Amino acid sequence: MMNDSDMRSILKCVRCGTCRSVCPVFDVSGWESSSSRGRMLVAHGLAQGMEADESVFDSINTCTTCGLCEQMCPSGASPVKVIENVRHKLVLQGKMTDAQKLLRAEALEKGNPLGEVKDRMAWLGDSKDELPEKADYVFFAGCLASYRYPEITKKTFDILKKFGVTALKEEVCCGSPLLRTGSDPAELVSKNLEQIRKTGAHTIITGCAGCFTTLKNDYPDNIEVVHVTEFLADRLAEMDLKKLDLKVTYHDPCHLGRCNGVFDAPREIIKSICYLEEMKSNREKSKCCGAGGGVLKGYPELSLELSKNRVEEIPKDVDYLVTACPLCRTNLKRGGPRVEVLDVIDLLEMAMG
Repeated sequence: MMNDSDMRSILKCVRCGTCRSVCPVFDVSGWESSSSRGRMLVAHGLAQGMEADESVFDSINTCTTCGLCEQMCPSGASPVKVIENVRHKLVLQGKMTDAQKLLRAEALEKGNPLGEVKDRMAWLGDSKDELPEKADYVFFAGCLASYRYPEITKKTFDILKKFGVTALKEEVCCGSPLLRTGSDPAELVSKNLEQIRKTGAHTIITGCAGCFTTLKNDYPDNIEVVHVTEFLADRLAEMDLKKLDLKVTYHDPCHLGRCNGVFDAPREIIKSICYLEEMKSNREKSKCCGAGGGVLKGYPELSLELSKNRVEEIPKDVDYLVTACPLCRTNLKRGGPRVEVLDVIDLLEMAMG
């Protein structure tokens, strides 16, 4: 059941327990099977023919794929890759939770894992018909941004289109939720790719950390992918921003920061607008918001506890908590923060007057 690289990774794990000290899920549940070390043992057991029962599902599927264990692992093991591959192999055998089944069905049938049937591109308003058919840059909005944050998505695109950016009229889910939970996103990927190629674009811009890591690492290599904060950080001089008398803190989305190394661009934008005070754990060691890897969908109560732990780190004297991912924003709001949660684009818009 296990490929060679996964087995090598499992055998690299020396059971030292470093992961237990940083795993946000273990911090909440306290069960060995919910630490990376425990999950590696479970994966090894499955490779040896162990049956996947409910306790195995709970071990394998409660990982948010935040990658903090991998960041800290002294042995160089890759638990996240192992977890995602184990989920995929179980799904191929028809072994998955109801949440995984629902997420897959909604994404493949409706083009989004939220089960939405209304027009995905409604956020564009009347300007949908004015989208350039050819452009060097394509804005990929993503599911959550399109359906849950249409106003901020429209604001993002209004800024981007000044720099010659277009969008996809028939955009569907990037495939990230399926990849993280073990299903095959090929159908969604090909539908998006077909449209991207028609535009002739060489670069995709996205404002979602989940979309970013998927477009960057799971789509063909010949397309460059940048996060919207990277794109705009390079163009701050052209944006006529005014300084705001505010102090904010910033949450690093796992799949933007730790997994892909985008730490500086959002901070450059924030510092060009107002004062930034870092959270206790930040950059490579930033704590997970608790939503990723299908955990918000499959284990909402656990996801809520992870969010509460994260928002406890908000410094006392800040005006806002800022992030650069709609999924993080959604779950951080669930954690009951003392201050409003904004997207970096919200802050930009305030500074643009």
